Amino acid sequence: MSDRFVYHCTLRWSDLDAYGHVNNSRFLTLYEEARVALMFAGGRAWGVGSFADGVVIRRHEVDYLRPVDYALGRATAEAAPTVRIELWVEEIRASRFTVAYELYDGEVLASRARSVLVPFDLTRQVPRRITAEEREFLLTYAPQGGVA
Repeated sequence: MSDRFVYHCTLRWSDLDAYGHVNNSRFLTLYEEARVALMFAGGRAWGVGSFADGVVIRRHEVDYLRPVDYALGRATAEAAPTVRIELWVEEIRASRFTVAYELYDGEVLASRARSVLVPFDLTRQVPRRITAEEREFLLTYAPQGGVA
């Protein structure tokens, strides 16, 4: 597999549920932060800024493998605890692509997820095709030979 994009996401008190665990719905927010970092910051650094012009979610799929708590033992005076999210591009089609994720609490895999994304023309309010530049960028995070 090619390199994964790795993002360290800071946990917030507002992420917690009544049991002191990261709420299941907040996992999507954590995955979103990692995905935005890949597509907007990473894409722009690659010379591809068009994802910031519009991408919509078609589908999310999340498997929760274990609870994640705030883990004050991992916090410092300067920094809250973090989780590590590794993501890669699982599939690229003409007008959609799938991002896969793994969320780690320390070294323990806590969740796996997938998001199907569709490039979208916000002005015309219609889906659009993936450009050659976007495809080239996405391929840098795709398994060798595993993309349609």
